[in-house]
Amino acid sequence: MAPGTDDADDAFFYEFGAAALDLRQAFTRQVGFSWSRVRVLLWLRREGETRHSELRQRLGADGATVTRLVKQFEYEGLLSRRPDPADNRYTLAALTEVGEAAADEVERSHRRFQQQLLASVAEHDRQAVLRVLRQFRANAATEEI
Repeated sequence: MAPGTDDADDAFFYEFGAAALDLRQAFTRQVGFSWSRVRVLLWLRREGETRHSELRQRLGADGATVTRLVKQFEYEGLLSRRPDPADNRYTLAALTEVGEAAADEVERSHRRFQQQLLASVAEHDRQAVLRVLRQFRANAATEEI
């Protein structure tokens, strides 16, 4: 390896991780919801009525976390819950009209947020970063790391 390569690699991954964290935190401040709450809201918006177990799997969260978030949303009037008629051992969650309106606002905020971030980034730079990120994912999926 060339001298200084490790330092450059470390700097690259530090900036990559820090940027991801900063962007997530800035967006959640903008919308006033935690990242977990944003993800639940948008998942239910996209997919409709969903079992808690499916939310847990899709969000990569434990059951207690999902249950707590769903109960908070229910208390706030953003979603409703009911037993799954196909198997009453499971509970289904769905957005209410208030929840749909909140999801709409989160999506609008997300579009504005993206536009603000990308306003001064040239298209060729966006495409280069996109290629690198896709390659990262491909490497992580196929290589022994």
